[in-house]
Amino acid sequence: MKYQLILTLLFLIVGVACAQQSVNTSTNEPNPSDQFDPLKPNPHDLLTKFEEIKTKAEQGDVEAQYSLAFDLENRTLLESKTNVIANINEAVKWYRKSAEQGNILSQEKLAGILRYGAPFGGILPLLTNIVERNPSEAAKWYLCAAKQGDTFSQYSIGDMYEKGEGVVKNYAEAVKWYRGAANQGDSGAQGSLGFKYWKGEGVPQDFVEAYKWFNLASAQNFSDAQKYRDSVAQEMTSEQIAEAQELSRKFIPREEGSNSSTSSENPVASGTGFFITDDGYLISNFHVVKDAARVQLRTGAGLIPAKVVRTDAANDIALLKVEGKFSCLPIAASRAAGLGDSVFTLGFPDPGLQGFAPKLAKGEIASLSGAADDARYFQVSVPVQPGNSGGALVDERGNVIGIVSAKLDASVALAASGALPENVNYAVKSSFLLSFLESAPDVSAKLKSANTTDEKFSDAVNDVKKATVLVLVY
Repeated sequence: MKYQLILTLLFLIVGVACAQQSVNTSTNEPNPSDQFDPLKPNPHDLLTKFEEIKTKAEQGDVEAQYSLAFDLENRTLLESKTNVIANINEAVKWYRKSAEQGNILSQEKLAGILRYGAPFGGILPLLTNIVERNPSEAAKWYLCAAKQGDTFSQYSIGDMYEKGEGVVKNYAEAVKWYRGAANQGDSGAQGSLGFKYWKGEGVPQDFVEAYKWFNLASAQNFSDAQKYRDSVAQEMTSEQIAEAQELSRKFIPREEGSNSSTSSENPVASGTGFFITDDGYLISNFHVVKDAARVQLRTGAGLIPAKVVRTDAANDIALLKVEGKFSCLPIAASRAAGLGDSVFTLGFPDPGLQGFAPKLAKGEIASLSGAADDARYFQVSVPVQPGNSGGALVDERGNVIGIVSAKLDASVALAASGALPENVNYAVKSSFLLSFLESAPDVSAKLKSANTTDEKFSDAVNDVKKATVLVLVY
């Protein structure tokens, strides 16, 4: 920053000196400023200092590179159009060199130029497209600065993820970066985070959190935050409002270090689960909850904590428990299932992008064994995605006959066969689930009896929907 201040002072002095010289020449009157003033910086010395900074920049000094770029970008009002174009292109070059060495300010400035084009921000609006917009590269540099804790970059990359600008739209990623900036006190990020909680985009809907963040943004006079806060308050109880206000009072902005945006408040993985008893035992995949510090479920009653009770890594099964009463599904032995039988599942694929409503997928049993003829699995044509893992594979009678577990790795299949597979997915057979539950007799004794007659499809879907939950892993 010391170089930047020197350069700014330099061009202010040079500009004033030029203007004063013009006035004195026209009037032919003595110029008082020509008298020696020991306190006045010598423009020649400042120009010499500029050359020293440029030399340092050329030698790789990261601070000098940023200062030189900043000066070149902003040296516009006294320059010709040709010089402005040259200066901005040169500024981008030095911002990039500094950014590549990890300078946060250069990463942020370069990202802004690439996102909006240059010049921008009201500087010489008649000169456009000196630097073409490149949202993808802008996102890359915003991410670099955001990971180092830069508040503006965290907010900006969050905004780009929300809009799908330069990156694939992903509300969960937007929330992650909004939170990083909001925790540091950025009012724009606080307002955006409040909106996400209000609408349940990228996070489970939570009016208390929405009110809290709108309230904090409103305290900084962020546009429309008070209006949104008052709107969400109409959907809350007085107890919820009191809780949100208390959370607002306790909020203390904090500085974030490198990679701090990946806070423990954000789930590191998600999957699907389904209840098998009405007192809160449920099933998911082992790989979903593996290494979890804590697990939460998103149910109709909101977020509730879950405990991992027992796992079977070999068969990719996990048994969890929560407190409460829930709808549950019957489990039937998978040996009765046949090739071509119709099956379906409900799950939560990529909730950050696709939302938190369960998604229905239908298909058939394509094989009675999995990859390499693994007898533990069905191969199914049900289209599944990451996030479906742990969901129930259900037959036409509404019975669970498997657990959605995996899909064929496209890169492995391409390398092996030269072709990309379509809808090649796998589910652990329910017979292995029932064997697993025999080791928990207090659970197996509470299982519902399997249905013995076909059920209307819409009724079966509704039953599965009631018993299916989003599993969030922290």
